[in-house]
Amino acid sequence: MTSSRRAVGTVVGTSQPHDAAIGHVTGAITFIDDVPTRHDELVVGLVTSQVARGRIVRIDIDAARALPGVVAILTAHDLPAARHFGPLVRDEPILALDAVHYVGQPVVIVAATSESALRGAMATVHLEIAPTEAVLSINDAIAANAYLSEPHVIRRGDPERAMASAPFQRSGVFHGLGQEHLYFETQAAIAIPGDDGLMQLHVSTQGPSETQHVVADVLGVGLHQVVCTTRRLGGGFGGKETQANLPAACVALVARRTGRAARLVYGRSEDMRNTGKRHPFRGEWTVGFDATARILALQVHLLSDGGAFTDLSPSVMDRAMLHTDNAYFLEHVHIEGRVCYTNHAPATAFRGFGGPQGVAVVEGMLQEIAAVLRHEHGVPITAIDVQRHNLYGIGERDTTPYGQVVSHNHLPDIVDTLRRDCDFDVRLTDIEAANRVGSRWLRGLALCPVKFGISFVATFMNQANALVLVYPDGTMQVSTGGTEMGQGLNTKIRQLVADCFGVSPHTVAMMATSTDKNHNTSPTAASASTDLNGAAAVHASGIIRDRLARWALIQWTASHGAPAVAADEAPTTVVFEDGWVIDRRDDARRMSFADACAGARFDRVDLGARGFYATPGLHFDRSTGRGAPFLYYTQGAAVAEVYIDRRTGEMSVPRVDLRMDIGRSINPGIDRGQIIGGFMQGLGWVTNECVSYDDTGALRSDSLSDYKIPTTTDVPRHFTCVFHDSDGPSETVARSKAVGEPPLLHAIAVWSAVKHALGCVSPAASQRLCLPATGEEILRALTMAHVPLTDGARWAHSAVSWSGQHA
Repeated sequence: MTSSRRAVGTVVGTSQPHDAAIGHVTGAITFIDDVPTRHDELVVGLVTSQVARGRIVRIDIDAARALPGVVAILTAHDLPAARHFGPLVRDEPILALDAVHYVGQPVVIVAATSESALRGAMATVHLEIAPTEAVLSINDAIAANAYLSEPHVIRRGDPERAMASAPFQRSGVFHGLGQEHLYFETQAAIAIPGDDGLMQLHVSTQGPSETQHVVADVLGVGLHQVVCTTRRLGGGFGGKETQANLPAACVALVARRTGRAARLVYGRSEDMRNTGKRHPFRGEWTVGFDATARILALQVHLLSDGGAFTDLSPSVMDRAMLHTDNAYFLEHVHIEGRVCYTNHAPATAFRGFGGPQGVAVVEGMLQEIAAVLRHEHGVPITAIDVQRHNLYGIGERDTTPYGQVVSHNHLPDIVDTLRRDCDFDVRLTDIEAANRVGSRWLRGLALCPVKFGISFVATFMNQANALVLVYPDGTMQVSTGGTEMGQGLNTKIRQLVADCFGVSPHTVAMMATSTDKNHNTSPTAASASTDLNGAAAVHASGIIRDRLARWALIQWTASHGAPAVAADEAPTTVVFEDGWVIDRRDDARRMSFADACAGARFDRVDLGARGFYATPGLHFDRSTGRGAPFLYYTQGAAVAEVYIDRRTGEMSVPRVDLRMDIGRSINPGIDRGQIIGGFMQGLGWVTNECVSYDDTGALRSDSLSDYKIPTTTDVPRHFTCVFHDSDGPSETVARSKAVGEPPLLHAIAVWSAVKHALGCVSPAASQRLCLPATGEEILRALTMAHVPLTDGARWAHSAVSWSGQHA
């Protein structure tokens, strides 16, 4: 849909095609491994630990070093400077030195002249490791008192007193597994040594500046001697925010040691085994409520599996805690979070960044509140009634547990409109009646509202710069710190810049992201990249537009014998429309944009500018758990219907209805694609994407034969996606809202619908459901539906699961 508020002749608000769509489909687009090989280039591989935890006794590289074609073999002792890295805590080794901490941890770097020589050498390297007892689950970490962070608390009111006086109380546990990123392009990096010690990197990274920092530290050089360039990524989803740094460091080390270019591209299984994933979570909760389902008190204890090193885990936990309220007002609340140490690859950023886990905890809890009131106390209430009674209000009950007011709250209107438009109440009655018949097919229906905060929680990261260069023919090049990974960032920025000058987006070229043009940038993450980089590009464009407008006024006034224009005169009468520069006071005063650019350059007007943007009004004190960490909230709701085969546990999703407030969409076509794609990725997380390890800590789901992602046949046959009518925040670029991460959280409606279906069999079946709700998990819950519910029975697969996954 196109915004009715769009100005005539503008391209912002129109569905412009993705600038690389044809190249993606035809395969003509160049990714890292498509870059032509240099004549002196080396291929690089990593010899990794096959033990989850152990002491390194001996590393034998002599036989490998003697093989033909082997140019360099590096161990931790060969690193010239920093041996550890990490975005928050530098606790992760580039190469293991004395001990290993997960299966897949790099121990040796091998560089050779050919792929065959590389594989032969890697097979010859011998690692002697003495295994020690591994921590392979959150439960193991609790027992071993093994943590990566101290407890962190967000608290409001007096939850203990409110809990004690609440008419009803309920406790439960949420358990959710991780998720594999499965980006199309695996981790990949090329390093090319240059003159004067310069190191040029081409990396598939979401954070070129962070990669630049890590490589400079590892090489022991200044940041000015490292240039990191990213033309595009074949997908990221958070998996290349920090974890692209290790392969980049490895190729840089080889290039520095040998003086030759070096390339490292992970194989698919290698990538799945060696990289971190979405954090598994355990959420223990106790809630107090009354007969109207109003939440009176809530206590939540969140634990995440952070893996062997810190990475971004504390920040992920922070966002999970900041989203445990989801869409609901909590007057008396205590939320505590802590990251566990385990012997898995360090868990990392993933689309939603902890938000999905926090939302899933509270949504599962609301389902159980409805079940308690309905089945145990005879209150005629449904889960959607519980949600509606607790939604954030407008002008009242509108402050989050961390003290931020939920301004421009559309949640009540969104939920009520969606509920009406999809005939929720009628369908719910029909489904529950059909379930009572006891046929083979079991059905479920649920709604999930979402309030997702947009901005980096770390305030300093909310900044961006952009470089805009206008040429005498009226064309331009734009460089920003954002990385294009298929999400349409570059297409949107092209539209924003084109609108600033009133020209076609085809005259705007988006350049490769590179740290020598855009420095000190934040990663492309947190759904904030258009907000940040788009605003910076608009700022730079505005500087140039004002210079051109002032120059044009001077030409027109001079030709009519009028007084000269003051140097500081605001050029408010000059407009840029449809490729023309026009004086709105006199339509005869006009010239083509290209002529204006050529003339201005002849008169020595600067047609280049750097723009900068820092998100205003943000502050958050982590020590007190108070502040305003978000500029605004993207809001929406989804309704999902599921069908379940009682005999096999097989589940399908025939219908989804989704309504989102995304402000004034810059590109409705791209936004619609992001919403549907994000929802489907979330659907995979809550249903079939089961990350599975064996008893030694080795990943079993390391290929598409063992790891099931959604396909086109999993897309609901009936899928509506409606943009809620909204003016959008005045503080954002073009009054738009972010769409990258929020849609994924709406897929929790599918998981809730499965819980609803199981609850129609017995409340215990619903309470036993873990995430993802695979066919095996659903069948287990159905099979144990009438077994007395103890904590051990509730989480029967916590010890030994059908999937082999340790909870």
